[in-house]
Amino acid sequence: MIAYVHGEIVEIGETKVIVDVHGIGYQIFITGRDAQALPPIGKKVKLHTYFSVKEDSLQLFGFLSKDDMEIFKLLLNVNGVGPKAALGLLSSMSADDLRFAILAADAKSISKAPGIGNKTAQKVILELKDKLNLEDALEKRQENQGASPACTAMNDAKSEAVQALTALGYSNGDALKAVQKAEVTEDMSTEDVLRAALKHLSFL
Repeated sequence: MIAYVHGEIVEIGETKVIVDVHGIGYQIFITGRDAQALPPIGKKVKLHTYFSVKEDSLQLFGFLSKDDMEIFKLLLNVNGVGPKAALGLLSSMSADDLRFAILAADAKSISKAPGIGNKTAQKVILELKDKLNLEDALEKRQENQGASPACTAMNDAKSEAVQALTALGYSNGDALKAVQKAEVTEDMSTEDVLRAALKHLSFL
């Protein structure tokens, strides 16, 4: 298992990069988002990697973020979703956005990814929603954004608002969609977030 590759960038393509490690060039498939975020040719890069072994091919898939790689591996557990489709999903949306889309049962956003139709999007939601939870999703977003105490408090208020809405009888997906659509600021309390979210529930 190759956990990561650290070396000099030799070539950058739309969906792949070649990294030189002590004279050996590794071809690594990457997301479109990572291709745009890579340092220029000649600079060093570290990519967290997933080594795909099939009867007819050996391929390396790399990610600047370890979180993206973990979500990529999770997507591969979905029947009908292969490495290319999973890479396409993470090219269209971040790991954070994908987690929230799954939790909110937002098939429309997921199906916008290349090679992912509505049927596959529904399958992704069905097979992964029980493997994710809102608290972990909020914590991951805080980690990825380098959250300040104020941001942490805001995410806590969002989480509590979702719990309050589900206690009122709304589904977890509808509750999360409403909170995500609400314009939430750092100084808002759980009650403020709840009131803002309730305004959107009539449109879901």
